[in-house]
Amino acid sequence: MRELSLFRLYLLRAGYLFIAVGLAIFMWPDFIRQMAHPDPQRELMDGVVACMQAALSLLALLGLRYPLRMLPVLLWEMLWKAIWLLIVALPAWSSGQMTDAIAENVFACALGAVVAITVPWDYVFKQLAGKPGDRWAKGAATGTAAGTAADVGG
Repeated sequence: MRELSLFRLYLLRAGYLFIAVGLAIFMWPDFIRQMAHPDPQRELMDGVVACMQAALSLLALLGLRYPLRMLPVLLWEMLWKAIWLLIVALPAWSSGQMTDAIAENVFACALGAVVAITVPWDYVFKQLAGKPGDRWAKGAATGTAAGTAADVGG
């Protein structure tokens, strides 16, 4: 397989930067404020979401340096948004029960389309679907029961 062009790598880095900057602007101020002045009345899931977004923003920064190695992070980000849109937003919209909170989250999830544009999908499919998976047991890669020296040594 040929290497990705430098342009594609920079486009991918732009996707990570989009996430990191967006979360730095919209999430980190509240996150820092919550750390400085904890609110015991804060909803549990608000705290879970804030922590996951903080982790995502840090991993997105790592994606600037290692854009291909961090692709699973982008895939996870796009996948959870697509699932949420299908099982929460679409039923709410189709039943006429769309709330302001759901609509606001739909907009935030729609921004994930920007990231999807930066992903080198041909590379993703060739790497994830086109190659054999990692081995499940010792010796499975070589087809022998003895395994390799690296398997024996740990």
